[in-house]
Amino acid sequence: MALLLAGDVGGTKTILRLVETDSRTPQAVELQPLYEAQYASRDFTDLVPMVETFLGASGLNRRPDRACFGIAGPVAHGTSRLTNLGWFLEVDRLIQALEIPHVELINDFAAVGYGIPVLEAVDLKVLQPAKADPMAPIGILGAGTGLGEGFLIPTGEPGRYRAFSTEGGHTDFAPRSALEWELHNYLQERYQIDRVSVERIVSGQGIVGIYQFLRDRQTGHENSTVAQAIRTWEQEMGRSEKSIDPGAIIARAALEESDALCEQAMNLFVAAYGAEAGNLALKLLPYGGLYVAGGIAAKILPLLDRGQFLFHFGSKGRVSELLENVPVSVVLNPQVGLLGAAVCAAQLG
Repeated sequence: MALLLAGDVGGTKTILRLVETDSRTPQAVELQPLYEAQYASRDFTDLVPMVETFLGASGLNRRPDRACFGIAGPVAHGTSRLTNLGWFLEVDRLIQALEIPHVELINDFAAVGYGIPVLEAVDLKVLQPAKADPMAPIGILGAGTGLGEGFLIPTGEPGRYRAFSTEGGHTDFAPRSALEWELHNYLQERYQIDRVSVERIVSGQGIVGIYQFLRDRQTGHENSTVAQAIRTWEQEMGRSEKSIDPGAIIARAALEESDALCEQAMNLFVAAYGAEAGNLALKLLPYGGLYVAGGIAAKILPLLDRGQFLFHFGSKGRVSELLENVPVSVVLNPQVGLLGAAVCAAQLG
């Protein structure tokens, strides 16, 4: 049995997990968890002392055979710089310092990708059922703090894929209506920017931007609780850490309180999210499946399940029929990235 170390490394928190497996292409049930812990990333000067603390607390008297860390930031040529933490991670140094023969650093969205093929049915909410083609690409996108996009391609070995992250969230936002053009121009003026990326709309900050646009356009009465949350967030602009998540408050008010202004904002968000999912699907033709991950989708599942997401996903003019056979699912498992890091570790060496 191989001992694997999987990590989900973020600017705020890091989750580490030790698992055992006897397979290089394991399913989730074959990744036997042994020990897991969460740490505040800022409590450590580097990943090495954090991992040493973790391994010491695990009580195991052996070093992992392989390790993979999903990093919330860019990874290039086995290195990653986490600017918010002042960490510079390098595979060769980690191998030597941790005495682990095989170490891999991957982008956190690539880690999500590796986790997708081993998810169970309970981890998914199917929006568009279709038969998946095991030899076709798989697409992933996920709105959270930003907008992640990526894809997987089968390697030819049964059950084994290679995951790739992209910067697709930074492509241009393409307005499809007069209202979306107004939103585009509003964001351009508000942030004094030359172009508006998809991430400006399809993300947590995008929800807030849409709400501010509708508020300033005076399309509805503003809920006092939401208004205060937005004011607090606006006052904290520029800080690396904020005390409030207004996007979550807006979504909750739309879902639980039927707040009209928040509902308008979330409907516009869901429409843009579905349209971008369709754009990604046209570029990949992911007949292996399109998966909606990220921190927002599972929390607004009732909104995604009402049909507007799929309507805008499939509204692609002359080529709309191409997307009817793409299986579309929402990822419900919040630890899919950690699971994917373990899968990637299993494939090393």
